[in-house]
Amino acid sequence: MSETTQGLHVVAQTPFHPDGAIDHDSIASLSEFYYHHGARGLTVLGFSGESQTLTPDESVAVAASYVAASKGRAIFAGVSSPNLAILSEVAAQVMAERARGVMIAPAASARTDEALFAYFDAVFSRIGDVPTVLQDFPAATGVQMSVPAMARLVALFPQITVIKEEDMPSARKVAALRQALPAHVRVLTGNNGLYLPQELARGADGPMAGFSYPEMLSSVDRLLREEGDTAAAHAVFNRYLPLLKHEAQGALGIALRKETMRRRGALASATMRAAGGRLDDADIAELDSILSHMDLPE
Repeated sequence: MSETTQGLHVVAQTPFHPDGAIDHDSIASLSEFYYHHGARGLTVLGFSGESQTLTPDESVAVAASYVAASKGRAIFAGVSSPNLAILSEVAAQVMAERARGVMIAPAASARTDEALFAYFDAVFSRIGDVPTVLQDFPAATGVQMSVPAMARLVALFPQITVIKEEDMPSARKVAALRQALPAHVRVLTGNNGLYLPQELARGADGPMAGFSYPEMLSSVDRLLREEGDTAAAHAVFNRYLPLLKHEAQGALGIALRKETMRRRGALASATMRAAGGRLDDADIAELDSILSHMDLPE
């Protein structure tokens, strides 16, 4: 899995109809939008994909629709759950649907290194040799994983071949992980791409993030990591920074992202299931104002 896991892997949204039902047609159009703008793969059913609002059957159906629209590109499916029976069942089903691998964050109970190792021992005893992205996102999980602990996890469980790094300060941790981990283990970055230039400069293998203009993420990655053109990369990044910052507002930011992508024709509705994701008139006016001053492409 890790051999090709470089470059932009967008954290995909889950589209819904206005009544809250999953919009599978928009999964197809959203996939095409992401790939057209430089995504080499997608991560579905993450925190920003509103996975916490889906039933296990819905999660599998969403992953299956993204795989069907992928044309062979990598689809990683988030399966994190405090219930290991549900985690292992969903993992088995998304892999049966031809996902490339799963993404797992540690359970909130894994507050010590011993508990962390025991948790993943229990996970992999259930899911076996499934390729795994380890998500380090303490702001959401409440679990702090040290670099030595993460290196130990990789040594104990070779199924982990990709790290999604979202701890703060992220650039420092990317650099430490790059030194501590074997070269074949990829380190991708999240945090909505807010610190992407610094993370790439410290050795990240690309972004695993969401943004309503994914072409910014793919361009910055290409310019900095592949071409070494730091000035051009920062110029692209800075052009989009006001909107990128505005989207970094939790559930509200996801709603803003969905609304912007709806306007760009990527999905039919900006509907969210997650609490706090409804835009009011003031939110729309703020988004209109930001976009009007940025002169961004359609």
